[in-house]
Amino acid sequence: MANLSVLLMLACAAALASSAAGLRVELKRVHSDPGATASELTRRGMSWSGRKLTSLDDTLTAPTRKGLPSGGSYVMTLFIGEPPVAFLATIDTGSSTIITQCGSSPQYDPSSSPSFTELPCNSSLRPELCVDETCPCTFNQTYAVGWASGPVGVENFTFGSAVAGAGQGLAVTIAGIAFGCINESSGGWGVSSGLVGLGRRTQSLVSQLGAGRFSYCLTPFDDANSTSTLFLGPSAKLNGTGVRSTPFVTDNPWARNAYYYLNLTGISVGGTALDIPADAFALTSDGHGGIIIDSGWTTTALVDVAYQKVRAEILKLVTLPTVDASKETQLELCFKLPTDASTPAMPDMTFHFDGADMVLPPENYMFLGSGVWCLCLESATASSGSVLGNYQQQNMHILYDVENEMMSFAPADCTTL
Repeated sequence: MANLSVLLMLACAAALASSAAGLRVELKRVHSDPGATASELTRRGMSWSGRKLTSLDDTLTAPTRKGLPSGGSYVMTLFIGEPPVAFLATIDTGSSTIITQCGSSPQYDPSSSPSFTELPCNSSLRPELCVDETCPCTFNQTYAVGWASGPVGVENFTFGSAVAGAGQGLAVTIAGIAFGCINESSGGWGVSSGLVGLGRRTQSLVSQLGAGRFSYCLTPFDDANSTSTLFLGPSAKLNGTGVRSTPFVTDNPWARNAYYYLNLTGISVGGTALDIPADAFALTSDGHGGIIIDSGWTTTALVDVAYQKVRAEILKLVTLPTVDASKETQLELCFKLPTDASTPAMPDMTFHFDGADMVLPPENYMFLGSGVWCLCLESATASSGSVLGNYQQQNMHILYDVENEMMSFAPADCTTL
């Protein structure tokens, strides 16, 4: 008899395919204080990114190397169980886990849902999800700021309020999604109730749906009202002359372990190519270094040798006095803005990937705070590697073609997608 988890995955893929255009899900940047200013919301996102960076030195074989979802993330609304119960979940390409808090109403209660079942003992997902070989299965994951544990089950998930290409007001329910049900945890979750991992592993939403590809377009950080968009399956595609494509790293056994590694060959600011060592962004044979793209990370982290080159170039271009605003912004290089002064004109910054240049306008690498203007990058150790965060992905439509091991991207007005 075929493994039950394989049959469930085939059923998920069939359900996704039956939505001819795939799935379209709305995303929002959600923060714990809806009355905060745009700059305050962005600053909190920087703080969140810094907290996550503390765990970068964890080994890649760990269940996850990230902190608990909190302010500064992009979240989607999902519905779980029968009858469907809504919950907010952070979308995260740097994780492959689907987890939600469980409990009494208004949280999802598996004992009240007739569609809930425990993960089958013969499921192929057990090695990725379960803490040991015990059945029923439980998970236990440690994060930078806490931990979460609970049973692993299978449920009906209802996605968003629309099917791509079919208009608003519709929803798609897919049975047989494996997930972790959090009944014990430490650390803060903020307004998010869980996590939807879009990573490479078999338990990720992308893998369980058999989607093959997905894309998203993230609205700017200082826009607290507009909606971002996630596309799953056939609806995930890019059109136009501005599309650029670069392959994911696949020639290293660590590259397919969990994350989406890219081959970054250099960085330019304006017309100046920075003198960064050729191997600064290389993924080593023991799994250290490299650069991943991560929708759940805020501020791009560059290995220090690269960060210092970028920092030095910015200091050449900006003649304003520097100021220590790290406590307020979580950023290391900040300039003091005179009262009522506008920010200086800055050139684009370009990340040179294998076969594709990603051009970042100034608003994608500089942060305007209260009286300060900061370089929105941070330093990382050589062993932990680099991360392309979501601040640098603003107004960029990014396609992950997992099936063909390619990432494509194009500048876009994400508020109109």
